Amino acid sequence: MVYDRGEAGRGASWAAAGMLAAAIETEPGEEPLLPLTLESQRLWPDFARELEAVSGISVEYRDEGTLNVALNRDDAETLRHSYEFQKGLGLDLEWLNATEARRREPHLKPGIAAAVLSRNDHQVENRCLARALIAACSAAKVELHEHCPVKEVVTAGGGVRGVETERGREEADTVVLAAGAWSREVGGIPAPYLPPVRPIKGQMLALQMDKAAPLIRHVVWLPNGGYLVPRNDGRLIVGGTVEERGFDTSITAGGLLTLIEAAWRAVPAIEELPIVETWVGFRPGSRDDAPMLGPSGIDGLVIATGHHRNGILLTPVSAAIVSDYIQGGRLPEMAGPFAPQRFTKPLSAAAQ
Repeated sequence: MVYDRGEAGRGASWAAAGMLAAAIETEPGEEPLLPLTLESQRLWPDFARELEAVSGISVEYRDEGTLNVALNRDDAETLRHSYEFQKGLGLDLEWLNATEARRREPHLKPGIAAAVLSRNDHQVENRCLARALIAACSAAKVELHEHCPVKEVVTAGGGVRGVETERGREEADTVVLAAGAWSREVGGIPAPYLPPVRPIKGQMLALQMDKAAPLIRHVVWLPNGGYLVPRNDGRLIVGGTVEERGFDTSITAGGLLTLIEAAWRAVPAIEELPIVETWVGFRPGSRDDAPMLGPSGIDGLVIATGHHRNGILLTPVSAAIVSDYIQGGRLPEMAGPFAPQRFTKPLSAAAQ
C-alpha cells in the first residue's frame, strides 16, 4: 500500500526538472555521494525502458548531454576550477571553446567564454515519470491511497506495528517513510528518530519554444547555478531558486527576475518566448544535503528521504537500496554513508 497526502507524484517529483546530472552537479565535499549518483545514472536507461514497457507511458529519456556554460572571463575561471575538480574524480567531461559550444547550441549568446560538455548527464521528463510510476504500481496491484495522509506510524515494543490514517489503522511490520520535505510531519515517531529533513523552496517557470525548431537541445547549466531544460513538447524549463523559506508557496517578482535574467543572459532569444507556467517546489534537504536511505533505528521503520536536488537522478538506486534492505536486511556498501542512523542518538531503555 502507498499513502499520499495529496495527489500522487505531485510533490517535489512534479516540480523537478528531471536532470540526471551526476557529473556536472558534483561539488567539493560531495565525493562520498558520487558512487551513488553514478550507479543510479548507470541504472537509468534500463530503468526507463522497463518502466515504459510496464506502464505504456514514455518517460522521455533524452541523452543529448549537458552543457555548463561560462559567459565571461570570470565565469570561465570558476568553470575551469569545477572542471578540473570533476575531471580529477575521473568524470567524463570535455572543455569547449566558444566556437565549439555555439556549434552545439547556436542560440547561446555570441561572445560566451567557454563551456563544459558532459555527455553522460542526461534528462527525463519527471512528470511523465510520475505518471508512469503510478501506472506501473496499478499494474503490480499496489493499492494507492491519494489525499490520505498518514497521521502516525504505530509503534509498540520498539518496533513498527502499522500506520494510522483517516481510513483507520493498517497493520504492517514494515513502513517506509518517503514523505520528502514533509517527513517530519508524520506523527508517532520518537523525536530522536525523525529524519532531519527540511523544505528548500525552489521557484521555476516554463517558456514555450517552437517544438519544430527549439532554441535549445541540450540541458544547459548557467553560471548562477540555474539551468535550462528543453522538453519534447517545446517547453523550456527554467530553474530554479534555492530558498530557505519553509513551506512558502508564493511566486515572487525577485525569484522570477533571477530566473529570467540568468536565462536571457545565456540565450537572448528567449525574450520572445511566452511564459506558460510558473510553480514552486520543495526539495527535501538533510543536514548534510545527502539522502537518508535505510533503517531508522526503529525496527521495521525504513527511511527514504533527504534527496535534495538529486531526487529524480537517485530514483532507481534508491528503490533498489530500500527494497533490497527490506528483503535482505542489509545495505550495500555504497549506501552505508547515507544510513539515517548517522543522525540519530539511541533512546534509553526507559524512553523506549
